[in-house]
Amino acid sequence: MICAAVALGLPLAGAQSGEIQPAVDAAFAKFKDLKEGKNADYIPALAKVDPNLFGIAVVTADGKVYTAGDVKTEVSIQSISKVFTMAQVIQEQGLESVEKQIGVDATGARFNSIIAVEAVRGVIGAGAPEMNPLVNPGAISATSMVKGANADEVWNKIIGFHNDSAGRSLSVIQDVYKSESDTNQRNQAIGALMLAYGYIKKDWQQAVDLYTRQCSIGVNAKDLASMAATLAFGGKNPTTGKQVMDPAKVPGVLAVMSTAGLYDDSGKWLYHTGLPAKSGVGGGIIAVSPGKFGIAVVSPPLDDAGNSVRAQRAIEAISNALGGNPYAAKAVSK
Repeated sequence: MICAAVALGLPLAGAQSGEIQPAVDAAFAKFKDLKEGKNADYIPALAKVDPNLFGIAVVTADGKVYTAGDVKTEVSIQSISKVFTMAQVIQEQGLESVEKQIGVDATGARFNSIIAVEAVRGVIGAGAPEMNPLVNPGAISATSMVKGANADEVWNKIIGFHNDSAGRSLSVIQDVYKSESDTNQRNQAIGALMLAYGYIKKDWQQAVDLYTRQCSIGVNAKDLASMAATLAFGGKNPTTGKQVMDPAKVPGVLAVMSTAGLYDDSGKWLYHTGLPAKSGVGGGIIAVSPGKFGIAVVSPPLDDAGNSVRAQRAIEAISNALGGNPYAAKAVSK
């Protein structure tokens, strides 16, 4: 019954709509003056983003959007884009495509580790034992798997999937794209290695460039919450009503988000919230409470693991207030 309701985008039992806005407002008020963390600066353009930017959005099954703070200013999506390119590959080629070509295990290493690539080079075709599409080597490989006759055709598929999930047309923030392209030598090295070891089949330069471009897509908190909600409700965007992804394929996406969504602190995040989530160094975090809501927060200052400090705190507080943790047992009346 639950799966059917999610697939149809129907509201499920849980928090009442009257509880959501107060929870959002309370979290915004509690954390708006928090000054912990600092902007990412290894990409020069990110260091220039206003660190005071703070916006929260929650989207429910009926398409209603609950917000607080600045939910219109755009930041670059960064690693959150990995989720939706992974989802696109799974939608197009099936769940086994990502599992066998890339892998779905946590790496136990930094998100841009070259040592991690070296460690898994001997298992092509079986899925790497410590690789997944949410770390850079796996993400660049996932981008290379998107089918298309040329770079433009591949890009149109990538941006199209992001657009459908967000419910509007998105565009690349050009100064971020240029800044990343000028400083992505490590990702270029990773791309070349992934080709050498068989994870990328051809044209690693195109894969790295398209990956860099997708990370530079501009999004605001409302966009990200809609994208999270699309995953929360069986691949159907509750705002537009468009079925973006087959419901049966969504759990695979959420599983990888659960184990690898917040860099080195993915386990800590799951331990405290139970929510599949993904962060980006642009300051955004999306989180999914399946069948209940999609939530996103934008706040650029990051902790040492690369995750937005205020976003983590706000999402955890709101989810706790609304009973969002899917692992938390609900009392059953007799």
